[in-house]
Amino acid sequence: MRIFLALLLFVAPLTFAQTCDIIRVVDGDTLEVPLYCLPKTMKLFIRVHGIDTPEKGKRAQCLREANLAESATAHTKKLVVYANGKATLTNPKWDKYGGRMLANVDLNGVDLSQSLIDNGLARKYSGGKKITWCEEQ
Repeated sequence: MRIFLALLLFVAPLTFAQTCDIIRVVDGDTLEVPLYCLPKTMKLFIRVHGIDTPEKGKRAQCLREANLAESATAHTKKLVVYANGKATLTNPKWDKYGGRMLANVDLNGVDLSQSLIDNGLARKYSGGKKITWCEEQ
């Protein structure tokens, strides 16, 4: 089933803006959305393209990073509420790990990546080694 889904999404990627419901905010830069194209609704993780937010929980390397991660998650949740639980996704593509999609995310006219960056809760990211969140930059 997953292979079919992967092939379906790989062969026919979204090439236009797609509005979808948000099931939950995983963290500051990751959303969970439903896929309705199959008989049983499946879930897909969408990672916001072009940014890095701090890791939360056990993945955080220090208390500062954990606190920033919680703030980034809260900020994203607030914007999701503002957008009535809907996101518009553009330019989707598979991330380098293959299990999630990268996309630009718009929440009721607010670019999620830019909002997180403007609030000091994300940094621009285009691959490669990430900069630590444990030191003031």
